[in-house]
Amino acid sequence: MEHDIIPLFKVFMSEQAAVETSKILMSGYIGQGPRVEKFEKLLKNYFTNDNVVTVNSATSAEHLVLHMLKRPEQHTLSYHGVCFINQQWEGINTGDEILTTPLTCTATNWPILANDLNIKWVDIDPNTCNMDLDDLERKITPKTKAIMVVHWGGYPVDLNRISEIQLKTQQLYGFKPVVIEDCAHAFGSTYEGTKIGSHGNICTFSFQAIKHLTSGDGGCIVFPHNDQVQRAKLLRWYGIDRNDNRKDFRCESNISEFGFKMHMNDINATIGIENFPIVVEKNLKTTIDNANFYNKELSDVPGITLLENKSDRQSTYWVYTIKVDRQTDFMNKMKECNIMVSRVHERNDIHSCVSKYRCHLPNLDKLVKEMICIPVGWWITPEDRQYIVDCIKSGW
Repeated sequence: MEHDIIPLFKVFMSEQAAVETSKILMSGYIGQGPRVEKFEKLLKNYFTNDNVVTVNSATSAEHLVLHMLKRPEQHTLSYHGVCFINQQWEGINTGDEILTTPLTCTATNWPILANDLNIKWVDIDPNTCNMDLDDLERKITPKTKAIMVVHWGGYPVDLNRISEIQLKTQQLYGFKPVVIEDCAHAFGSTYEGTKIGSHGNICTFSFQAIKHLTSGDGGCIVFPHNDQVQRAKLLRWYGIDRNDNRKDFRCESNISEFGFKMHMNDINATIGIENFPIVVEKNLKTTIDNANFYNKELSDVPGITLLENKSDRQSTYWVYTIKVDRQTDFMNKMKECNIMVSRVHERNDIHSCVSKYRCHLPNLDKLVKEMICIPVGWWITPEDRQYIVDCIKSGW
């Protein structure tokens, strides 16, 4: 008997999201308003960090962050009411480099180009699909101003090793490159017991349609410094202070720094608010349970190699990636079984628009011929996952 198609991705939408969004649609106010503030408050509590700024996409989040980093800044922190200087940032200049991973959605890397900055590709760790941190350390130069890492599938990069590389760079060249964590896959993942987004780096999250938590479309930035928040809020809406009390709407506000149209609206925020509790309390747990089932059942299957799974970190498995012998044959077998599989993202470095940055990446060259992602999300039932395992175990 033919099995129904098992999708690789599926949009989660709570019933209450439809109800509450309808109210917003008919309210006469659908732009950035109180629902955005409520969603931001939810996220602040979740990350235990007040420095959260929502935007209309994760791509906008990364574009905005890189734009902000081009300007020199002196960050301050307050402790028990006392302000002190925390870090001097000299800004990113023409000719400086952003070290980044090519194994990701182009949404990670195209904002680098949009900000007229230079890409330097770092090879991939074939055991994780994350950045190869040995190659990262080798490629650090005085022109390295930022490091863009992606937590592939939700599995956290070794953030302690990243910190060590930052400190070595400071000893060698007198400054620490900024670390930007692209957390699009990693909502709810933890490293050493702490949620991704809370380890002192600039972090961007995606709430796009098929992510763990969707707001229809949208994203957020989690900043390490509280003085970055106000600037980001200005820049996400043309440079205008929406909280400024004016007699004539927006006509009296001076714009000292031009900005963009990157803010979230109350429609998207309402979807996010209503989806949030079910995602956090139920869906993430289901996805992790499905992944744990695969970790056990596929561990000794001929032709299958599982990725690293260290005890100091917990992935929420936006995708479940394995390495397979004879990738094309495996994909054909899964198609016959009505199981959708994919590599999900093409390597970014092969596109002609970044041809001048091409370099030899031997690990990635081999990995893309082996890696494949199988369905793992909240919609996968115990019966589905058993069927998927049985199809894999039957050979290809």
